[in-house]
Amino acid sequence: MKSAWELALERSGGALQELSPEKKEKIAELERAAQAKIAAAKITAEHKLAAMTDPDEIDQLKEGLVNEIRSIEESLARKKEAVRAE
Repeated sequence: MKSAWELALERSGGALQELSPEKKEKIAELERAAQAKIAAAKITAEHKLAAMTDPDEIDQLKEGLVNEIRSIEESLARKKEAVRAE
């Protein structure tokens, strides 16, 4: 199994690109925004979960939360790649 470092090295053609401070800050900003969205989604789900009693509804809520987090993370990955490609 390859490490994340090895995979990144492969994708970059053998040499990792150095990111400018501006790109690093933009990526950090994107990561902070994504983490805030994830936190908000978790808090919302926790509040809804507290009022639920039906196990099926609880499972649906949990599955929805997992899907929402996955979507946010995938969006973040695409945005980070776009910044790196600039």
